[in-house]
Amino acid sequence: MASSTTPAVKPQLSFWQIWNMSFGFLGIQFGFALQNANTSRIFQTLGAEPESLALFWLAAPVTGLLVQPIIGFYSDRTWHPKWGRRRPYFAIGAILASVALCAMPNSASLWVAVGILWLMDASINISMEPFRAFVGDMLPASQRTTGFAMQSFFIGVGAVIASQLPWIFNNWLGVSNQAAPGEIQDSVKYSFYVGAFMLFVAVMWTVFSTKEYPPEPHHEELKNRGKRMIDDPEGTKTKLQKVGAFLLLVGIILTWLINYLELSNELYVLSGGFTVFGIVHLLAVLYIHQGRSYLGLVHIVKDFNSMPKTMVDLSYVQFFSWFALFSMWIYATPAVTSYIYNSNDPTSAAYNEGADWVSSLFGIYNGIAAIAALFLPIIAKYTSRRVTHFIALTCGGIGLISMFFISNPDMLLFSMVGVGIAWASILSIPYAMLSGSLPPQKMGYYMGVFNFFIVIPQIIAGTILGFLLKTAFGGQSIYILVFGGVCMLIAALLSLKVRSTEEVTV
Repeated sequence: MASSTTPAVKPQLSFWQIWNMSFGFLGIQFGFALQNANTSRIFQTLGAEPESLALFWLAAPVTGLLVQPIIGFYSDRTWHPKWGRRRPYFAIGAILASVALCAMPNSASLWVAVGILWLMDASINISMEPFRAFVGDMLPASQRTTGFAMQSFFIGVGAVIASQLPWIFNNWLGVSNQAAPGEIQDSVKYSFYVGAFMLFVAVMWTVFSTKEYPPEPHHEELKNRGKRMIDDPEGTKTKLQKVGAFLLLVGIILTWLINYLELSNELYVLSGGFTVFGIVHLLAVLYIHQGRSYLGLVHIVKDFNSMPKTMVDLSYVQFFSWFALFSMWIYATPAVTSYIYNSNDPTSAAYNEGADWVSSLFGIYNGIAAIAALFLPIIAKYTSRRVTHFIALTCGGIGLISMFFISNPDMLLFSMVGVGIAWASILSIPYAMLSGSLPPQKMGYYMGVFNFFIVIPQIIAGTILGFLLKTAFGGQSIYILVFGGVCMLIAALLSLKVRSTEEVTV
């Protein structure tokens, strides 16, 4: 990795080189695991009603929708002789995320907690997005499944430890898991402090232990793209104008329907998303008309409308997969505490016992994922990536649906086995299929855009799950988990349609 240019054929990296370049994900997952397992608990402690939880969680996906493609776009164009291309973003995100993790359990009110969630998710995304492109930058095609599987392994290990932290502090160290109304439990506070430390240390390990390849020949062209017009401006303008007008029209119609039918206010977020995305397209059209097609926004919108076919096919799989996951993350605590522990009172012993068990279950499914990640490259080698993903997602869908039939909390362990297998695959196989289909000079940007199909289902989940809980599911959160399981099975079927450009090289 000391050559003056990126080799035409990237060499195989050693186990420890792949280990070091992936180790930062251990820390990133400390942050995500604490956020996923404890945010609803913090919100409810600070006075949030269960049907409002999905709306408050919207802070996270909105930031990801904005941050990841922008970070990817500019990291493609970044190069520093000492810090490289992706590593500056690793470091900046780690610092900001660590601060946010320390602040989250000290929130003075519900709205402060929502605001900190916004900052925390944006900061973690700044670090996380370049890690996906990092594998494409550094590894040959034959090692990419292994590289993404290594990330899944560290995600699983980090989540196991982080998810267990409140339980460890309470049961091993005697720190209380109960507090006065409106106060965050000490066990949760100390867990977030440990998470902040681990996130910073693990990401910095990757920053200082890994060297990036020098700029490729196309890198100067990318840097100078800010001075270059796009190709075929008239054709691009016509295409973007049609897409923008359609999205804007959909947004306006949805907004009118929500108002006319007096539907839930949360649905305005969905209609607003269509409206804003349409306006962004039309703004790009305006810039092209003004002869300013060199602007970054124009390139971002143009490339979004020129996604490779593999990426388009994977977008449907990602949508249903992540919708299922967000359903679980948002509603697992209220579902388990109300359906199995028969308590909706955040100050009761039964509720906190159930909430602690959910946190432990999240750790368990991540532990299963860490183990499953080691076997995914082997299964993919002897079948294919899409078949491997189909098997894993089917296990996840069955796991989520099975929670409806369980009354003994210990039996939820079996549900988490299926979820863990799916989680390992979701974190690796789609990225391995995608990376070989992307132009190297746009790896960071398209990996950021790929995050849209994680974020958009979260936004939709945040806007409709509370509505469905009240109107279709009679306030029973357990039905949200069943609905998520059905979505996971749909994703499994759709995964069989994906064709990767590297079918035979896994």
